[in-house]
Amino acid sequence: MKNNPADTKKQKIFREKLKIFLTHEIAPHYNEWERAGIVPKEIWKKIGRHGYLCTWAEKKYGGRELGFEYAVIVIEEMVRAGLCGLFCELHGDICAPYIDSFGTEEQKKRWLPGAVSGDIILSLAMTEPNAGSDLASIQTTAVKNGNHFVINGEKTFISNGIKCDLAIIACKTETGAKTPYGNVSLICVEDGTQGFSKGRNLKKMGLHSQDTAELIFIDCRVPVSNLLGEEGQGFYYLMQKLQQERLIASIAFQVQAEATFDQTMNYLQKKGGTKKSIGYSIHDTTQIVEMATEIKISRTFVENLIRDHIEKRDIVKGVSMAKWWTSDLSNSVASQCMQIYQDYGYLEEYKIGRWFRDVRVNTIYGGTNEIMKRIIAKSLGI
Repeated sequence: MKNNPADTKKQKIFREKLKIFLTHEIAPHYNEWERAGIVPKEIWKKIGRHGYLCTWAEKKYGGRELGFEYAVIVIEEMVRAGLCGLFCELHGDICAPYIDSFGTEEQKKRWLPGAVSGDIILSLAMTEPNAGSDLASIQTTAVKNGNHFVINGEKTFISNGIKCDLAIIACKTETGAKTPYGNVSLICVEDGTQGFSKGRNLKKMGLHSQDTAELIFIDCRVPVSNLLGEEGQGFYYLMQKLQQERLIASIAFQVQAEATFDQTMNYLQKKGGTKKSIGYSIHDTTQIVEMATEIKISRTFVENLIRDHIEKRDIVKGVSMAKWWTSDLSNSVASQCMQIYQDYGYLEEYKIGRWFRDVRVNTIYGGTNEIMKRIIAKSLGI
């Protein structure tokens, strides 16, 4: 998919400027960051200066007050440019909205301008070594001691973990909760806080430039004023925001499938057309046609969810469907396209290998596909 025909004139200008910026300022350095295993903080500041972080934020915090449509454009163009490891959408459209929605005015003034400019990089820490999708199982605790919370525990697989300046931590507080989720709170911990340390940058199969880390808390003292929202409401805040998080993931996965397919078709044309390059057969043609059709149908579904989300409709069941569908689709397309490249697909000089590695995690993070299907089943009454 190229430019979205539904873009307004203003959105088309925004998209074209973003494409130029990514092509000239970001993409040429991406291979270097893949080898280094991290994107330099200076790049985030550059992206922020150009206005592509937290596009929705109010002007009083340095934002542009743009609608969700613009966040979609940023996600689409970054993924289409092959910049999957930047994870700007995690920072700007998943983490920062927690501060905007549940933070006090003092917290917003303290952290949102930096999030917009790229001076404060955000991460969201839920997963633990023995607790993944089930938040009731987390062991990280925050015990109130005077005007501070004392945090102890460990988080893992935290995206933006190495370079984050502010981590939003899900932990258990003392609230006398009557449910397993009623004592979960969200607390913001700033880099450099005593007792907060970052472990190793985890070596992954794909998304090499995306730093994924362990976060460790040993008697970490954080001011009570760093509590995000109300104590004991963290689980419910997370549930509120997961709709947008999974929609954002679905958009990224959809574009990964589209970009992988488009690159493969361009490769075939450069090699002399489908008939010459893959030993033309009915099977080859059928495979390509089926991929094109599935991608088109999936795009229609995702676009409908984007529209419904903008109109503030409940799309929990829909985004759960889209998350597992688009993640499976991105993996299926990458696998089939890798086969079409034949021997060349196994060479590092071709992007198909990177796409193949990067998309594998799609079925895992943001809630595994098995969890998505449990959510859908529950919504269907089964």
